[in-house]
Amino acid sequence: MPATAPDVRVRRVYDPPSPDDGIRVLVDRLWPRGLAKADARIDEWPKDLTPSTELRRWFHGPDGAYEEFRRRYGTELAAPAAATALDRLRALAAHHTLTLLTATKDPATSHTTVLRERLTGERR
Repeated sequence: MPATAPDVRVRRVYDPPSPDDGIRVLVDRLWPRGLAKADARIDEWPKDLTPSTELRRWFHGPDGAYEEFRRRYGTELAAPAAATALDRLRALAAHHTLTLLTATKDPATSHTTVLRERLTGERR
């Protein structure tokens, strides 16, 4: 019998927490503006999994392109600290629902999609 894929969700951190979120993981390097830490109910904040400041600035600049961002971010995720953090989330996802939280306005074209794919083995 094949193993079921991990339940990894993506939500905006500004959305109210839901009882079915499972483990709530903030995957942004910076704390979201205007959000109190108590209101966010964050269980994990693995900053090693977030895009570097340089990559984030490039992506949001005039030359940023999503497919190239995905490639560059994939390279960053292969770094030892990021790989260790990714392994930790994979272990958690094997037994719990994970909800990746971001302040990004469009999570579908952000690093959260890449992370979710890495955790679930899916590709959009």
